[in-house]
Amino acid sequence: MIYRAPALLFHPHLETIYPSLFRTVSLPPYTRERITTPDNDFLDIDWLTNKSNKLVIISHGLEGNSQRAYIKGMAKHFFSNGFDALAWNYRGCSEEINKQKRFYHSGATDDLDVVIQHALRKGYEELVLVGFSLGGNLTLKYLGEQVRDKHIMKSIVFSVPMDLHTSCQKISHPSNWMYSDRFLKSLKKKVQDKAALRNDLDLSPLASIKTLQDFDDHYTSVLHGYRDAVDYYTQCSSIRFVESIQIPSLIVNALNDPFLSPECYPVDLLKNHGCVKLEIPTRGGHVGFTQFSKKGLFWSEERALHFATQP
Repeated sequence: MIYRAPALLFHPHLETIYPSLFRTVSLPPYTRERITTPDNDFLDIDWLTNKSNKLVIISHGLEGNSQRAYIKGMAKHFFSNGFDALAWNYRGCSEEINKQKRFYHSGATDDLDVVIQHALRKGYEELVLVGFSLGGNLTLKYLGEQVRDKHIMKSIVFSVPMDLHTSCQKISHPSNWMYSDRFLKSLKKKVQDKAALRNDLDLSPLASIKTLQDFDDHYTSVLHGYRDAVDYYTQCSSIRFVESIQIPSLIVNALNDPFLSPECYPVDLLKNHGCVKLEIPTRGGHVGFTQFSKKGLFWSEERALHFATQP
């Protein structure tokens, strides 16, 4: 399946921004469930159910949630084709700040495992994992860490910053200021919101934080047990884990993705991998892959379902 970008979206930024701002997806209302984590926190997960024995679990990107159009579009397509769908919200991403001091991050596979184990206890026989951006990195890291679970059949991930350090540098480039500025504002607000609920969060570094790496140095790394941002990036980059993946997996990273560094296209590393396939469409932007001719269906959704259901 070859992606062909609409002529109207002639620039990587247009391919990235258009679906984020203008796409709408109509689907049946989610059923929300709140589950408890082992450290007495919570995760809000949203369901679409067909009473199927097959389930797709969808992981969103940085500062995303289950309401984003790219999540709803993927859930709708799988749901319309016989799957149940579970879109989960990371800690602090479901419009309510989580209870514990920690937040979420690119390597928090413990929370993904909580969601997967909860789903398996409901009796699903086949799981498909889909991840976008940060959620793609999380998915690949999880699969690389785990002994193969017989219930996880396939994984498909899009726009994955497989090398977190160089990708952070790329998104902080002046040409990407609109993205990094938006992420920083959102992340800083979450720190402030959490500080209003707890008395053990230091707000003094906020004024000096100018880049995403600054934020990761002062908050992400400290709150989650890493030495600094570089240690966090090194330990959590999925490029360190993909060689160990033992289930059929598809990575789709567009060549013109404004967020991804050259290290996120590990052609040589994966060229002889028995389970992991890397596809590099020329176009697509970051979590883009817009189509105008298929009644709202995006190419990423077609590609994911096709890979998930092919023999």
